[in-house]
Amino acid sequence: MNPLRYDLVDLRLYVAIAEAGNLTRGAERAHLSVGAASMRIKNLEEALDTQLFTRSSQGVSPTPAGEALLAHAHRIFREIERLHGGMQAFSRGVKGKVRMFANTTAISEILPAALGRFLAAHPQVDIELEERLSPEIARAVADGGIDIGILAGTVQTDGLDVLPYQRDRLVLAVARDHELARRGRIDFAEALPLNFVSLQRDSAIHGFTEKIAADLGASLSIRIRVSGFESLCRMVEADVGVGLLPGSVADRLAASHAIAILELTDPWALRELKICVRKLDELPAFARALVDHLIGVG
Repeated sequence: MNPLRYDLVDLRLYVAIAEAGNLTRGAERAHLSVGAASMRIKNLEEALDTQLFTRSSQGVSPTPAGEALLAHAHRIFREIERLHGGMQAFSRGVKGKVRMFANTTAISEILPAALGRFLAAHPQVDIELEERLSPEIARAVADGGIDIGILAGTVQTDGLDVLPYQRDRLVLAVARDHELARRGRIDFAEALPLNFVSLQRDSAIHGFTEKIAADLGASLSIRIRVSGFESLCRMVEADVGVGLLPGSVADRLAASHAIAILELTDPWALRELKICVRKLDELPAFARALVDHLIGVG
């Protein structure tokens, strides 16, 4: 196939659909009508003489050929971003878009202030930030789907550049008059029979907690799911259940909520937050500037 026939609009559309797992949502991300998106994908499949998606009532998923195209497309757009950032640095300063995935703790407690300062200092840089589980973050970095990931735990990061970032400890919050309130420390296994207040299913910390419980041969008894840590603490102080949350969050909210904080004795409760990228020296200039900023502010 003549390389000049590859259309960047088609490739961006393909990536959007593959990542969304849905033609309609992918078309919306690419700012195209569903009809136009469907025609472009059909033409791309005909030009490549291969099927790129498996279609079902649940949506679409890439075929093996589609997975190969997705990997190539990620590399192409990564190089375009590097080209864009490198050339724009000669004119009006650093420009570009950085794609980031991060876990719950980083998004809720660390990144708002850090990214606010960075964006104020770099008005021509935009950031796409999504909350994901740490294993998914590592995979997305390795696959080239994102530029920067912030994750925690013993996640497989072979072949990636990993930088230490911050440390935090997960703790258990209980109502101030709860029978465990005076304990100070507790093993998570001892808390498993209790009712829990949890963040929503798609939150990274919820997925992490469920995995820990499963590793202990148990499942969480979740009385209610809430959208954020403040709502979680409100439910805990009302004795709806106990809740797992980062120590930095607990320290901030304990002063304004009638809760007691118990340190978890489990080794996994102490978490090392890490920044990971595919290759630090291959990042676009604006993405490297963001990494340097995050490391610098701690």
